[in-house]
Amino acid sequence: MQMPEVRGRLTPQRPLSDLTWLRVGGPADWLFQPADVQDLQAFLAALDPDVTVFPMGVGSNLIVRDGGLRAVVIRLGRGFNAITVQGNRVTAGAAALDAHVARKAAEAGVDLTFLRTIPGSIGGAVRMNAGCYGSYTADVFVEAKAVTRDGALVTLNASDLGFQYRQTDLPEGMVLVEATFEAPAGDPAELAARMEDQLAKRDATQPTKDRSAGSTFRNPAGFSSTGRADDVHDLKAWKVIDDAGMRGTRRGGAQMSEKHSNFLINTGAATAADLEGLGEDVRKKVYDSCGITLQWEIMRVGEPAPE
Repeated sequence: MQMPEVRGRLTPQRPLSDLTWLRVGGPADWLFQPADVQDLQAFLAALDPDVTVFPMGVGSNLIVRDGGLRAVVIRLGRGFNAITVQGNRVTAGAAALDAHVARKAAEAGVDLTFLRTIPGSIGGAVRMNAGCYGSYTADVFVEAKAVTRDGALVTLNASDLGFQYRQTDLPEGMVLVEATFEAPAGDPAELAARMEDQLAKRDATQPTKDRSAGSTFRNPAGFSSTGRADDVHDLKAWKVIDDAGMRGTRRGGAQMSEKHSNFLINTGAATAADLEGLGEDVRKKVYDSCGITLQWEIMRVGEPAPE
């Protein structure tokens, strides 16, 4: 297929395993790393509308199946990671890391500390309504800019995204490029101390030194339609996994972490099939044990390896 001319980097048959935290997955048909917003707009406008587009962040919450992805994967880089603060508003490129945004905001006296321990980038945080410590992206979201599948640059508000528990209604193929948040003011030293405390608590309770993709399953009950944090319930995925006896369970090179049973880890030689298969084993055992159907929080994309 003839692909549009670009100023960024366009690579055919690009393996994706080294771009995901779990280090598994086959190749994408194409990987496009645009130079800037205009490069992305021109590419999408010229691309055959029948070609599937898959925006990918830093791969922190993703399993790419072993057969790879029949799509153009779009991965934003340095042209999309600027962070600016004006008053209580923080604007960040979609490729900016959540942790970097939290730190820069804190230095300016703006409280986005909940982002500090979330592994990923701002585009993913908006797309998945990421949250931690009782705060969620929906709580601080003002607006986002995105490029549509036909190359138009649009501004989205909260009602356009339809924030829900760990998800939004962002249309398929639309690429987030920037987001603006508004958060309470805080003392920079106090915000920095809070983030250090959060990091210590995370490291004490989660397998941060292992290859994981964060929480594997959503908590069984979550947000109402408003997507607000005060609607969240207390039933935790790790607890029903523990009660079903699945902490530490293995399949091939995949394991449910001994340290936190809602973390799926690659012990070193897992395939995507091992990881997804173990997750399905857990879902079945939990359902058989207590009648709860766990919902994946990790996104799984692509095709299985050929037989």
